[in-house]
Amino acid sequence: MLQEKTIKGLGGGIMLVALAVLLIVFCWFFIDSARQRQPESAIAAMALIAVTTVCFGGLTVVNPNEARVVVLFGTYKGTIKEPGFWWFNPLTRRRRVSLRIRNFESSKLKVNDQDGNPVEIAAVVVWKVVETAEAIFHVDDYEHFLHVQAESAVRTLATTYPYDAHVEGQMSLRMSVVEIAHRMRDEIQERLVKAGIEVIEARITHLAYAPEIAGAMLRRQQASAVIAARQKIVEGAVGMVQMALEQLSAKHVVELDEERKASMVSNLLVVLCSDRDAQPIVNAGTLYQ
Repeated sequence: MLQEKTIKGLGGGIMLVALAVLLIVFCWFFIDSARQRQPESAIAAMALIAVTTVCFGGLTVVNPNEARVVVLFGTYKGTIKEPGFWWFNPLTRRRRVSLRIRNFESSKLKVNDQDGNPVEIAAVVVWKVVETAEAIFHVDDYEHFLHVQAESAVRTLATTYPYDAHVEGQMSLRMSVVEIAHRMRDEIQERLVKAGIEVIEARITHLAYAPEIAGAMLRRQQASAVIAARQKIVEGAVGMVQMALEQLSAKHVVELDEERKASMVSNLLVVLCSDRDAQPIVNAGTLYQ
């Protein structure tokens, strides 16, 4: 497997001046040979002018956060990452590779979660190239490779977890945002390690039930919310009834037998747990008449 190695080129400014001087000298030599009618010297001057012109093709500019992968006749010679103006063998091929941090946002994918419910999911991946030789030579097109592998990892992750947690402590796509993001990053990084790409961050940007079940799932969520709210109301009502009975007994306000306690508890629970205002009923008699 090819591994990245760093190389340096010759100073581009110095080579530019040297080649310009040589080109002027060879042009003057050609003109002088033509005037003196020396065809051999003129041909040699023309050849030198052609070689010098070709050498201008070795001048290369490397911008910040950019690399050039140098290849000569199919052989990897190295990578230059130092920004500046450089000169290389004009016969080499110098492929530009950006080292900047880039984003990729996947399209909305329709997959089934762990429970088999169809969901729509999309993710954004923050990445950069760290190994230029692997990025260029190990895969055909590292950007396309990233797109395919990232979407494949998102699909796999979506099928591993449910949309909503049904048990306390269970991880889900909607609630375990941080954990899912870390898992997604590791999943994508594992697939891209051979392409010389480092995944900096990955997170879900869109998550929703598929349109065909969105209405049913919304009603289910609403029902779950109502049940949870009712549970809280009942817990609070029981605590208030218990506190009322304890304070009535402690302050000797009234002595209640078991039947009157049951009646009082029933009335208080109806008042506290009802979703409508309670209508008072005046009892003119007693519980025993």
